[in-house]
Amino acid sequence: GRRGQLVLGLGMTVALGAMFIGLQAYEYHHAYTELGLTLASGIYGSTFFLLTGFHGFHVCLGAVMLTVMFLRASTKGHFTPEDHFGFEAASWYWHFVDVVWICLFLFVYIL
Repeated sequence: GRRGQLVLGLGMTVALGAMFIGLQAYEYHHAYTELGLTLASGIYGSTFFLLTGFHGFHVCLGAVMLTVMFLRASTKGHFTPEDHFGFEAASWYWHFVDVVWICLFLFVYIL
């Protein structure tokens, strides 16, 4: 029953997802041009780009899903407390991508 909070939360989440993708693009550029990290630079380079690239793809997919939910909620007035499976499925997917990022962050950047 609080559509304003739903729209605001979805808008902020989509914006943060876009910012993540922008920062990942900057990181790729920096790693490639200044650090010389490429797919051919050994196991770390190929693993780094494979893991973070797949994650970035899934973030893009999740951001598209949440953008659709944002548009449905803000312009069409969709989603009620009884009928909101589309939003719920998109949020499950987004949270799964979040949990994967925690594991990737530990594996790629910390360990």
